[in-house]
Amino acid sequence: MDVIVEFAWVGWLVLIALFLAIEIVSGELTFLMLAFGSVAGIVSAFADAPIWLQIIIAAVAAVAFLALLRPPLLRRLRRGADPQKFNVEALVGLRGVVTETVTALAGRVKLVNGDSWSARVQHGSDLPPQTPVVVESIQGATAIVSPAPAGFPTPTGPQEA
Repeated sequence: MDVIVEFAWVGWLVLIALFLAIEIVSGELTFLMLAFGSVAGIVSAFADAPIWLQIIIAAVAAVAFLALLRPPLLRRLRRGADPQKFNVEALVGLRGVVTETVTALAGRVKLVNGDSWSARVQHGSDLPPQTPVVVESIQGATAIVSPAPAGFPTPTGPQEA
């Protein structure tokens, strides 16, 4: 038992390395906070604390770091993030016009960004060509559309498929 207590710092060192390696992959600061808790554990090991006390100190420190340090660090990290939506997220809410009748199974729409998408309606009746629509969501390579509200501007430009 004395050997375990004497070399507990090696275990803490392995945990710190493991947590830091996982943090490099994840980037969410959770495992960094666990590594900080393990640093508290290694410090208590060097102070000759019993194993059970080392574990308690490391756990309390990790929880404290997760609760108190991680949230402000994440806010600061994400403060400069680009709020611009990309990929299919940018298509949700986009206007368009029906080019081939859109049913619950199939159809085509041309969006204001010039893209032509296969489309279908989730709720409601079929939409005939030239009907203004709004993209509700994207499922795979299909735009789920609904009729545009009254007064919603109709896209301009060529409407061919």
